Amino acid sequence: MPETQPPRFSELLTASRFYLELSLTGGNDTADATFLECRGFKRSQDVAEICEVAPQQWAKAKSGRVIRTKVPGNTKTENIVLRRGMTNSMTLWNWFAQVEAGKWGEQLRDGSLVIYDQAGQEQARFNFQKAWPVRYTAADVSAKSTDIEIEELEIAVETFVRVQ
Repeated sequence: MPETQPPRFSELLTASRFYLELSLTGGNDTADATFLECRGFKRSQDVAEICEVAPQQWAKAKSGRVIRTKVPGNTKTENIVLRRGMTNSMTLWNWFAQVEAGKWGEQLRDGSLVIYDQAGQEQARFNFQKAWPVRYTAADVSAKSTDIEIEELEIAVETFVRVQ
């Protein structure tokens, strides 16, 4: 009698094991930032509804039957929000300042969000293209707090795709 193999299940990837690779001009490090949180990796597709009148009659109507068909419309990519503990690096601020000064066309950047399994092996990669910062935020500060100062950057991206 042949031996049966148990079913193979894909490992569930935990959200706490990721690394965002974002290389910017003027950065001091190979990867300019390690982020605590990433939000907004979302693509959606609009639904376009087409309405047409078919030649067949319906019920007691004297004209044709109205038929509605749904087809794919425009694809949208949401902005990505990146949060990290603030460092003394000025790279993200300088990137934002260059866009604010009107040089956004020269500041478009590509990057990747990489998610690892528990063994530290890359399991999923999302590449984004033509990103530029739209909002920079530094968290409120308090002399009584022991929290890490948080730096947040919202970037507009033209598109992102899952490549692995």
